[in-house]
Amino acid sequence: MIRYTQDRTIVLGLVPVRRDMFPPEPAIALKDRVVKRFEEMAESNGDIHLVTIDAVVDGGMLWDLRDVEKVVDLFRAEKVDAIVFPHCNFGQEEVVAKTAAEIGKPVLLWGPRDPSPETDQSGKTGPRDFDTQCGMFATSRALKRYHVPFTYIENCWLDSQVLDRGFEEFLRVASVVKAFRGMRIGQIGARPRQFLSVKINESELLSKFGIEIVPIWPEEVKRTVEKLKRNMPLSPEGCELPMGQPPLPPGEGMLSDPRIADIVKEIKEAVDWSSIGHEAVEKMAYLEAAIMDLASVNRCQAVAVDCWGFSQDSYGIPSCFVLAELFDRGLPAACETDIHAAVGAVLLQAAARYTTPAFIADVTIRHPEDDNAELLWHCGPFAKSLVRKGTVPAVRECKGMYEIEGGPLTVVRFDQDDGNYMLLADEGEGTEGPKTTGNYVWFKVKNWVKWEKKLMYGPYIHHVSGIHGSFAKVLKEACKYLGPVAHDSVEPVEEM
Repeated sequence: MIRYTQDRTIVLGLVPVRRDMFPPEPAIALKDRVVKRFEEMAESNGDIHLVTIDAVVDGGMLWDLRDVEKVVDLFRAEKVDAIVFPHCNFGQEEVVAKTAAEIGKPVLLWGPRDPSPETDQSGKTGPRDFDTQCGMFATSRALKRYHVPFTYIENCWLDSQVLDRGFEEFLRVASVVKAFRGMRIGQIGARPRQFLSVKINESELLSKFGIEIVPIWPEEVKRTVEKLKRNMPLSPEGCELPMGQPPLPPGEGMLSDPRIADIVKEIKEAVDWSSIGHEAVEKMAYLEAAIMDLASVNRCQAVAVDCWGFSQDSYGIPSCFVLAELFDRGLPAACETDIHAAVGAVLLQAAARYTTPAFIADVTIRHPEDDNAELLWHCGPFAKSLVRKGTVPAVRECKGMYEIEGGPLTVVRFDQDDGNYMLLADEGEGTEGPKTTGNYVWFKVKNWVKWEKKLMYGPYIHHVSGIHGSFAKVLKEACKYLGPVAHDSVEPVEEM
């Protein structure tokens, strides 16, 4: 499948630490085992680039304050996204706190459990060589003093599955934080006039979080489609057509971008398109490619689209299934120009490490028979890869008409009131329910009335972003690192 290219790699700094007043030999031996373990976990999780400090610190363990600057310079040069500080004995809280404060990225603390204290034949107890847990308590306090948020994995054995699970969850947290910071969202067209609920504060998003809204006028999409028909490259300088060249009709011209035929083929093989015909499929393919190209040129992680107007006016088709296709190709695409929904979708896909597409839904009606289930629905923009197993997704009037798969679901809403930003993140299950039109899934939770009250009193609206999987804990932990974004939930979320 043709994919929208985004940076999914996590660059992870690995900083083993020790205390100089403890004997060095046991810590050195443990450090080698710890590094090997983290290398194995990084490889098994995929898309992880591990940066060690061996090249700048003698012995590859940090304890000397004079080495902090070297580590900071290395990590800045490597553009690390997060740092792990495994304690190979008591550790050294000062160097950890200063390094973490300078880098300003998510921090993971962990240390292996100590072996049993040694005794000689007379029963006399010998010195302990590690006291790792004790040192982690000291380090955590130092980080608090420096106002550095951190995540920790409980003191466990080196081969424990607790370490595997904690490391994987931290990578998801780091992925969310990386996606959030410096996010760019392409806004194609204005919001529908009546949708006061999707208003945003563009200046505040930039000043508080570095999230930039990139205006893309609908005419740019139209011109980009024309350039695709002529196989002309798109550049950041603009997408103007040469003077005197009129638009080409669909399918005309031998120079049409070769991706178009591939996208058309992918759609036709995956869905029932019999009711819309080849010309509509081709129009959708051109729109997909044009929006992906404009998003790429403008370095966007998502787009929010005026789905009510521009494609209908320019091409005679709604953009619903085009947005579904963009989600499937790795570019979150919010309908009704809902910027905050696009932010939520980006965070969800990052939490899932880009293994499954998100979706954006209206919260619509209660289940007629189950008081704790609700219909998550929209008029056709859910990725076709999410279709319920055993069914063929149909496209009618260029809108998806199919139920998506159930199972564990995480639902979020990123929103604000008077400059106070919140991330509602909670979980439920897809469940059985009556059939309806468009795209949908029936969403079952423990107590729907609590959900309804939460959405009513806000600062939330009728739009939510969702994804398959259980990521509420990850998103709660990520909020530590997202600046002034408060975590919110309906039910208490288990700690990391």
